[in-house]
Amino acid sequence: MNQIAVVILNYNGQKHLADFLPSVIQYSSDATIYVADNASTDSSLELLKSEFPSVKIIELKENHGFAQGYNEALEFVDAEYYVLLNSDVEVTPNWIEPVIELMNNDRTIAACQPKIKAFYQKSHFEYAGAAGGFIDHLGYPFCRGRIFQEIEQDLKQYDDNHEVFWATGACMFVRAEVFHQVGGFDGDFFAHMEEIDLCWRIHHAGYKVYACGSSEVYHVGGGTLHKSNPYKTFLNFRNGLAMLYKNHPDKGFSLAIFTRLILDGVAGIKFLLFDSWEDCWAVARAHFDFYAHFLSWYKKRKQIQRKDVISTVYRRNIVWQHFIDDVQTYNELQR
Repeated sequence: MNQIAVVILNYNGQKHLADFLPSVIQYSSDATIYVADNASTDSSLELLKSEFPSVKIIELKENHGFAQGYNEALEFVDAEYYVLLNSDVEVTPNWIEPVIELMNNDRTIAACQPKIKAFYQKSHFEYAGAAGGFIDHLGYPFCRGRIFQEIEQDLKQYDDNHEVFWATGACMFVRAEVFHQVGGFDGDFFAHMEEIDLCWRIHHAGYKVYACGSSEVYHVGGGTLHKSNPYKTFLNFRNGLAMLYKNHPDKGFSLAIFTRLILDGVAGIKFLLFDSWEDCWAVARAHFDFYAHFLSWYKKRKQIQRKDVISTVYRRNIVWQHFIDDVQTYNELQR
């Protein structure tokens, strides 16, 4: 068994592979590197075979999306630690070692991430995970270094090793044993929020999630699905609601779901008035889809042994804190 496997899921990412795979190969000498191809229609496979012969290739027969794509690919990987890495990430020297050392020293840490910084503005954090993620009691995600669209500059304020609620799928270190123990990603999510759902189930199983401040990588972001795409809006709202429904403890469950439905409606109205009708319709479609597959979500909720209290869930409402109280940074939040 290899101790560390870096696994990059690729779909039509030839340019990203050409740009960023060299840094992964250069700075990952202790790891076996895999690219799992999600049935790309570009020349990704030809590039890998001709330019990167040391990289192991997993060829999937169809595009399963991020969540199920990783589930399928990891069946072919034998390692103690999976490092799930987006194809549009530039890694740095010593990006693996401090994370593995942290996880080796505490066997209760099941998932961990480095600091995620912006490739095109390297002084700042990047939206997808910043310095580790949290959710509030309604399931809204935020990060140390990013609250909604407010991105902080990295002034070394988050250089510590810190327990968080979720680690980003852009660069997630996860114990293979625990990944499979909790059922892997929810393949029905397709993409977006699946890593938060996974981390919630990791907490339910009694493990911890950390961010490692002495490791950092640079993420382009939006390489597969740009943030302006209404389909991304659909996935974020549908998956956010499904994640909350599946994982929220019984105490306060009905109120949390009701409040989330109201706030999603407010978001849809905001999209209609200030952004685009396509995004408003995407919110509506997200809810229709959730209701259409309600029985499936109900069965998944029944299968999860939920913890009543998880210490890293933010007990206040991040929406109110940010939009009403004008909180802009993680360190300004009321605890």
